[in-house]
Amino acid sequence: MDEVRAREVLAGVARDVLPAGVSGARLLSLGENAVFAAGDRVVKVGRGTDLLDRARREVRVARWLAASGVPAVRAAEPDALLVDGHPVTVWHRMPDAVRPAEPRDLARLLRLVHALPSPDVELPRRELLGGVERWLRLAGDAVDPADAAFLRERRDGFAAAAAALTPHLPMGPIHGDALPRNVHVGPDGPVLVDLETFSWDFREHDLVVMALSHDRYGLSDEAYDAFTDAYGWDVRAWEGCAVLRGARETASCAWVAQHAPSNPKALEEFRRRVTSLRTADETTRWHPF
Repeated sequence: MDEVRAREVLAGVARDVLPAGVSGARLLSLGENAVFAAGDRVVKVGRGTDLLDRARREVRVARWLAASGVPAVRAAEPDALLVDGHPVTVWHRMPDAVRPAEPRDLARLLRLVHALPSPDVELPRRELLGGVERWLRLAGDAVDPADAAFLRERRDGFAAAAAALTPHLPMGPIHGDALPRNVHVGPDGPVLVDLETFSWDFREHDLVVMALSHDRYGLSDEAYDAFTDAYGWDVRAWEGCAVLRGARETASCAWVAQHAPSNPKALEEFRRRVTSLRTADETTRWHPF
């Protein structure tokens, strides 16, 4: 799905759902979803009907977090819509950010989420590697078939290893994609956004993300230490950390591949990542995409 197609879907959203209409809607991001700002609303357009259940669950999670007092983005519609074969969710637009989110902001929100009891929303396990096949299929001939085969084999190996892990923390609700980019710091403080990967699984999943950010994306020692201090524990002390880290690296590499057919920079980044995995080079810096 490109921006043109996403805007066609956006135009199909009923005017009473978007009080300001779609005129002047601004594209904020284009990935698994196309995200638009339209007046006092934010609209997420999913790639296809296979993401409808996830979109519906994200809206239910938002209602649950609101009832639980967790600062998070609030849904503007009671359920996801299906517009011309694409799931669409509508959200209240938050005030402009007062500063960039920091790892310690994320850690404090994760503490709130990880302290929650069982939700009234049925949450899936965190299928971190579940999207690998779809992303590689979307990549098609743009990536070397040998690289795709390597990632599939790596996926299977880490899936088996992860299934054998014993967590250090109690299992419970997790965000599932715990990065500072999924925190918005407005006038009232940090707020969680992008709730579509909320799951019921090892809480270590949420913590390994920042360990990988430190190792692969250049997060400073000071920022990582601020994260672990605010959360109260460093996941790197857990013997299963390397397994979840490797699984996430595999998924992150495959995720970039889906953009390779239309974006030369994505193809370049995919090749950088897959080469570093093939050679077991943990010093190669990956670039956010």
